[in-house]
Amino acid sequence: MYKCNEITDKLAKAIDYALKRVDERTVGLLERARAEETNRRAIWALDQILENDRIAAESDCYPCQDTGIAMLFVTLGSEATFDGDLAAALEEGVRRGYAEARKSIADPLTRVNTRDNTPAVVYHDVVKGDKLGVSFLAKGAGSENMGGVRMLTPSKGRQGIIDAVVGVVGEAGANPCPPVLLGVGVGGTMDKACVLSKRALLRPCGQAHSDPSVAALEADILSAVNALGIGVQGLGGNHTALACAVETCPTHIGSLPVAVTIQCHSVRHAEIIF
Repeated sequence: MYKCNEITDKLAKAIDYALKRVDERTVGLLERARAEETNRRAIWALDQILENDRIAAESDCYPCQDTGIAMLFVTLGSEATFDGDLAAALEEGVRRGYAEARKSIADPLTRVNTRDNTPAVVYHDVVKGDKLGVSFLAKGAGSENMGGVRMLTPSKGRQGIIDAVVGVVGEAGANPCPPVLLGVGVGGTMDKACVLSKRALLRPCGQAHSDPSVAALEADILSAVNALGIGVQGLGGNHTALACAVETCPTHIGSLPVAVTIQCHSVRHAEIIF
């Protein structure tokens, strides 16, 4: 049986830690981009980003003032039991994890702030056994506002998927603080594709899909996006995006949904296994 107070405590500590440190794999991608970049202005911007991330980690402060909306992806065993309310325990974990961070969550109509960064956006996957795991993603508004969904017809095919992603990123321009990471969901329904695009960002940054055909699509999307020349902070160069992760799902024979979630380079996430 899982103890809800322990779930709250572990989640809160993981969130607080994650918010103050850019994912180390993303830092590695930024360093590689710095080594490969030839545009002087982009090199200067990458140096500033890397210095910012170093200072944040060393001084235990936030690398970006937008600490985002908390997204929780919960893997829940069908046989798991709890000594209380799991949903309440997760919300309290978010509340405590954001105790020192900026409070960014507000009613969509009145714009009144909830003052504790709750509620979180929570998705559940029910699996066999008694496992409990939570993946946390901090999703800032600057990049989130630049995402998009394209409801394609099947005839658009593979190239249509690539063109859709390039179109979304091209329209976003410098707004999501490039270099970015791209989460792409293909298939399902409109809403399913959006969730897939978020889940794609949980994969270790820069890790290719296990299916070679999907991995090849990821590589082609990344190449096409970087050919746009938007570059780091919109200053030009070859690194508009650092990586692209695609997740797919069977879809209706008459549909080809493509969702694009853009994540800025300030990637903050954590995986908690209880």
